[in-house]
Amino acid sequence: MLSQLRTGLYSCLTARGDALFELADAVLGASGPVRSLVELTLTAEHRRGHGALYGGLNLGRIDVDRLRTVLAALPLPRWPDGRIVLAVDVSPWLRSDAACSAERLFCHVYGRARSAAQFIPGWPYSFVVALEMGATSWTAPLDVVRLGPACDAIAVTAAQLRAVAERLIGAGQWHEGDPDILIVADAGYDITRLAYVLADLPVELVGRIRSDRVLRLPAPARLPGTNGRPPKHGGELALADPATWPEPSVSTVTDTGNYGKAEATAWDRLHPRLTHRAAWLDHDGELPIIEGTLIRLKVEHLPGNRDAPPVWLWSSATGATGPDVDRWWQSFLRRFDLEHTFRFWKQTLGWTRPKLRDAHAADRWTWLIIAAHTQLRLARGLTQDLRRPWEKPAPPGQLTPARVRRGFGNLRAAIAQPARVPKPSRPGPGRPPGIPNRRPATRYDVGKTIKRGRTLADLQQPGG
Repeated sequence: MLSQLRTGLYSCLTARGDALFELADAVLGASGPVRSLVELTLTAEHRRGHGALYGGLNLGRIDVDRLRTVLAALPLPRWPDGRIVLAVDVSPWLRSDAACSAERLFCHVYGRARSAAQFIPGWPYSFVVALEMGATSWTAPLDVVRLGPACDAIAVTAAQLRAVAERLIGAGQWHEGDPDILIVADAGYDITRLAYVLADLPVELVGRIRSDRVLRLPAPARLPGTNGRPPKHGGELALADPATWPEPSVSTVTDTGNYGKAEATAWDRLHPRLTHRAAWLDHDGELPIIEGTLIRLKVEHLPGNRDAPPVWLWSSATGATGPDVDRWWQSFLRRFDLEHTFRFWKQTLGWTRPKLRDAHAADRWTWLIIAAHTQLRLARGLTQDLRRPWEKPAPPGQLTPARVRRGFGNLRAAIAQPARVPKPSRPGPGRPPGIPNRRPATRYDVGKTIKRGRTLADLQQPGG
């Protein structure tokens, strides 16, 4: 399967393919964390010069649609019931000092202290990965999209999730009668909007919502002989006010070990009251009622015996049972495995290390990092544990991505090597000495450029 992936990856590199393929191999074969691109040309896996490396990133081409299809056809992690669990999240490639790089946005970055968040210019990337069950730092990346200045984040995410689900269905990963694909997201996503847009697909969505939200109960039954327009919404349920909480429909208690007992309480058929704002501003006609299941998760303590605040989740499914509620909150907690993947890419594989000017070159480098990580995932059971003397032995089949990468070089001789041998050549003369560059690069502003066709003020005017 690993050789099949490498052959499929090489077929997706339609221009400067040999240089791009060897660059991905150099990322896997480097002895330590990737600090800079040019140092990768010193590895044995990269047989070309540094000019070919930058030429491949700046002038190469990757058939991204074909590569996405290749990734969707690979074996994916599944949960005990055979379900595929996907996670979506955004990670920024910060480029605060790159004034000549186009399509940068202000990316939200958390600080070390409370209320120390910052907005730093960079390229935000939206990733979709398949999650594994249990304590692990492995994920299976399936797609990435860079959010540009003219992008509507919710619309782009919805289109991205739809494309991933359709590719999985087309690749035979999901068949009629199988459990629905579960998609988990954090609080930064409008989970009810995503549930409405993706309602025609066999997917369930679970997302965290803010603890100050107010949801509506189902409309009460209409009594005989009642006049007037029937109500659309029932009473309010304020997440911060326990006095407004009705009797829950499902309650479960699970022993988590490290965090003590986890109490999950669920209320069925709750929905937000939508208004013509934000993503619903351009919605024509009456706003829909999107019912789902509200879940309150409370654990006894966090590591260090700290009190844990409750976590509120909303699922697009209704009529949930106890096992359904447990699966939803356990799947949401596994979403944090994606943070380990981001950390491994940035600190070990050097995803955000290159100082690339062109955003499209950054896209190519990002796809190469995904291809390298996927090769490590397929090599989990094929590599030996070359642990350091101070490291603990890892159980068979439970090596971390960094330890699999450490032994990947010994496996490389036994797998496919589709890249061609480089041809001898001479470097170009470059700019003559003493002649400066008289064509300065263009400088770009940072921020969004999207504009709506109509605004909230237009709707409030007569005839709006």
